[in-house]
Amino acid sequence: MSSAPLRSPGPRPHKMKKDESFLGKLGGTLARKKKAKEVSDLQEEGKNAINSPMSPALADVHPGDTLLEENEERTMIDPTSKEDPKFKELVKVLIDWINDVLVEERIIVKQLEEDLYDGQVLQKLLEKLADRKLNVAEVTQSEIGQKQKLQTVLEAVRDVLRPHGRVLQWNVDSIHGKNLVAILHLLVSLAVHFRAPIRLPENVSVQVVVVRKREGLLHSSHITEELTTTTEMIMGRFERDAFDTLFDHAPDKLSVVKKFADGVYLVLLMGLLEDYFVPLHNFYLTPDSFDQKVHNVAFAFELMLDGGLKKPKARPEDVVNLDLKSTLRVLYNLFTKYKHLE
Repeated sequence: MSSAPLRSPGPRPHKMKKDESFLGKLGGTLARKKKAKEVSDLQEEGKNAINSPMSPALADVHPGDTLLEENEERTMIDPTSKEDPKFKELVKVLIDWINDVLVEERIIVKQLEEDLYDGQVLQKLLEKLADRKLNVAEVTQSEIGQKQKLQTVLEAVRDVLRPHGRVLQWNVDSIHGKNLVAILHLLVSLAVHFRAPIRLPENVSVQVVVVRKREGLLHSSHITEELTTTTEMIMGRFERDAFDTLFDHAPDKLSVVKKFADGVYLVLLMGLLEDYFVPLHNFYLTPDSFDQKVHNVAFAFELMLDGGLKKPKARPEDVVNLDLKSTLRVLYNLFTKYKHLE
C-alpha cells in the first residue's frame, strides 16, 4: 500500500499578510506618534511665544492656531479682553440683533465665530437687510464651496457698504478662519449701515495677539483693535453745529426733555404745531414696551417729514433709550421751524 506523496510546504499567505499588517500598523503608529509630537511641540512653541513678558495673560492656543506655514500669521483675542463687560455686551447685542432679523428663517445664532464662518447665516442676514436675493448655493459642505459662497456674500456686502477706498477689516480667509475680530467688524458695519434698532456699546476695543511664523519659529506681538467708538462717530455724525455748542454748555439743565422718550408727546406736539388731530389708532397712547415706544417716535418723525422738516439725525431708538443729545436735537429742530408761532 503506497503512502500518499509528501507535499512540499506551500506558501503561507495568511501569515505574510499578518506580518505585513503588523508592520503597517507599527509604521502607522510611529507616524501618528511623530505627528502628535510635532503638534505638541508647535503648541508649546505657540504658548511660549504668546506667554512672553509683554503678554498680560496666557491665551488659549489650539493646534490650528500654531500649525502655521512660513510667514503665515494667526490672530486671537487676548482672554482678558474677552472678559471685558463692554466686549461681552457688544457680542450679545449683535447676536440678539441677528436672531431678531432672522426670526422668520428660524435661525438661532449662539456663537458668532461658529455660526457665521461658512457664509450661510451671513447670506440670510444680508438678504433680509438689503431686501435682495443672492445667487449662491443654499447649503455647502466643502471648504471650497463655503469659501466661494463667502466670496459672493462679501462682494455683495462691499456693494452695499460702498467703502469708497476705505479698507474693509475682513476678508474670506478671516471670516472662514473664525476670526472673531473680523466678524465683529463686519457685523458692526452692517448694523450701522442699515441703522439697526440697537444701541451698540461705545468705545469697545480688544487686545489682539498676532502670531507669525518666521524661519521656523513663532513670534508674537500685541495690537489694540478698536471695534466701536462713540455713538455719533458710529452713526457717521462728524459735523458740529450751533446745537453742539449749546449742549456743551448746558447739558445738566435740560434733562426734563427725557419725558419725550415714549414718543407720545412728540406725536401730540406735531398735531398741535400743524393744527390737526392725530387719530389715536395710529400710535400707542400708553406704550408699555420698547417696540411700542420706537413705533411712536418713528411715527412722530414721519409727521415731521410731512410737515417739511428734514429727516432727524437721531434714530427713534436713540430717543427711546433716553439719549439726551438725540432728544434735544429733535426738539431743537422743532423749535427753529415753529418759533414764529404764538
